[in-house]
Amino acid sequence: MNKFCGALLIVFVVVGLNAQDVELPSDYRQHNLMEYNSSLLNPAFALDRNNPSSVAFWSRWQWQTLDADPTSLFLNYSHRLNDISTAGLGFFQQNTEIFINTGIILNYGYTITLGERASLGVGINILGFQQKLADQRFFIPNPIQTEITDDFVVQMAPGINVKIDRFSLGLSSENLMDYNISTNERNTSTDGRIFLALASYEFQGVIQSDENSILRPSIYYKSIPGFDAQLGASALLSTNKFWTQIGYNSFYGISGGVGGRFFKRFSLGALVEFGISNDLKGTDPTFELVTAYKLGPLSSEERYPQDELIAEETIEKELTRAEKLAKRKEEKEQERLAKLQQQRQKDSIREASKLADLALEESKKQDQRKRDSIAEASEKKLLAEAQALERQRVLDSTEAVNKAKEEALALEIQRKQDSIAQVKLAEAEALKKEVVTPEKGERYEEVAKQGSLEPGYYLIANVFGTKRYFDAFMADLQKRGLSPGSFYRETNKYNYVFLARYDSISEARAARDSNFGGKYTDKTWIFRVVGE
Repeated sequence: MNKFCGALLIVFVVVGLNAQDVELPSDYRQHNLMEYNSSLLNPAFALDRNNPSSVAFWSRWQWQTLDADPTSLFLNYSHRLNDISTAGLGFFQQNTEIFINTGIILNYGYTITLGERASLGVGINILGFQQKLADQRFFIPNPIQTEITDDFVVQMAPGINVKIDRFSLGLSSENLMDYNISTNERNTSTDGRIFLALASYEFQGVIQSDENSILRPSIYYKSIPGFDAQLGASALLSTNKFWTQIGYNSFYGISGGVGGRFFKRFSLGALVEFGISNDLKGTDPTFELVTAYKLGPLSSEERYPQDELIAEETIEKELTRAEKLAKRKEEKEQERLAKLQQQRQKDSIREASKLADLALEESKKQDQRKRDSIAEASEKKLLAEAQALERQRVLDSTEAVNKAKEEALALEIQRKQDSIAQVKLAEAEALKKEVVTPEKGERYEEVAKQGSLEPGYYLIANVFGTKRYFDAFMADLQKRGLSPGSFYRETNKYNYVFLARYDSISEARAARDSNFGGKYTDKTWIFRVVGE
């Protein structure tokens, strides 16, 4: 309270010296943030408008030239935790003409699915900042406040965003709850809350050559205590290569901006705003600059051309430590199985030889018994019988040996088949538990489960957000003599077209690197369904 009273004294002095200056609202003046850093406008916008994971910077020069210090700046890192949540960390500084607030912002957003075409995004910004007087020259010691002090304030700014198909309605508050830790009291009064309501609608594919282009008109209403409510409208045209926006605010005037995207990751844009009311005549224009850099691997959900969604051809293949360990373990297992197979083959041969020896020994015993009986017969009869027996012995011996060999061979074949089946079973289990590390420059995505889709590695030819282009592409592949398949991902509402499914990453990579056996020369990438 002492700090607030001291600030009022400064305001009276400044107003007395600058009777004709326009009083500036104390909000963040972020109404033009339609493309990047939109989480400062509504924390729930971090889910779809902050382009996570990325680093973005925004600065604003309010009614002044670019060679002066910015009145507002915001540096923010936004990270996608999973398909339904994001988190962010940012640094900001704002000059309200009375105070300079400097601190950090923590952001969290979460998506709740309400239906097939409806969802609810909830988010919150938690701000912690140091608050000091903007101009200490006019401070006069008084019984209420004898010296200048800097306070530390914690502030909570929640927001929600309801999306029904392409329509969006967001509600947020910049300072629904705040607390001055230095003075142990609320930083603003209960009637000092700032609220914003914003509605927008997205028209997709407005530029025929750019399937991902959108046109997003918006209208908003903002209430700021002590000032007239601000009414505004804006229109954003966003494409793969650039974006442009125009806007109107009942207090700040009209604005226009343009930005470009470079090297698939870097974005740079600028905006200028002119006051048109009688109160703002003679003031300098307001300037804004915004830059952003995309982090992490590019995904099919980024706004880039579809042909650029395909991963670039692999360059020099380097196995990571985990891959080397896995390969070494697999080689040892294969070596063990090979030795086991060799031992089984040797055992089979020894057993076959033993059976043959036993058969031969038994045959010899029978021959001896027959020869003993021949001695009692006449010489001719014995000779004839001996000759007949000898011939029979040879036949019996040969048959016994052949039978023993056949049995040994059959046993060996059966054991080989059993061993091969065990090896294949082990390989199948290993492939299911296989950990895939994307190679440098490789386009690869992996999910635990995708509907009723069979686990495996799918060679993706393209993805589409528009059914007309999807149907045309499928028909073109079939005309080429291919048999493509497809599946629909509810998480990003894209149709995925694949050429074939494989059981291992090595097979999928071989098919990709060989242009699908020379049948499909356009770029492809790999999408894996792990399976539960």
